[in-house]
Amino acid sequence: QVQLMESGGGLVQPGGSLRLSCAASGFTLDYYAIAWFRQTPGKEREGVSCINNNNGQTFYSESVTGRVTISRDKAKNTVYMQMNRLKHEDTGVYYCGAVQDDKSVQDMCVGFRNVDTIKWGKGTPVTVSS
Repeated sequence: QVQLMESGGGLVQPGGSLRLSCAASGFTLDYYAIAWFRQTPGKEREGVSCINNNNGQTFYSESVTGRVTISRDKAKNTVYMQMNRLKHEDTGVYYCGAVQDDKSVQDMCVGFRNVDTIKWGKGTPVTVSS
């Protein structure tokens, strides 16, 4: 069964850090571009970070640039997102998504578009609050 499983979310104070994990079962993540999106109630899912499946190039939204790092651990078949200096506006449910074809990678990583071809996990909640 092909699945993505997010973990690592939780409650953190402003200025704190979290590391989110996206683990795969049933397929090899290294062959896919992986992105993190987040969603809050009443809003569309928005892209946060992405790592492509070609040369490992990374992409970040303006709101997190300089505070977030996305990376792969091939041995663990897992993608991580390290989030530092967290802000209230980082609160949301974080989802990891995977795509493989070139058009979808361009859409997801460069455009941070939520396209139909993205395979999603179930999400992990992050709450930034004092």
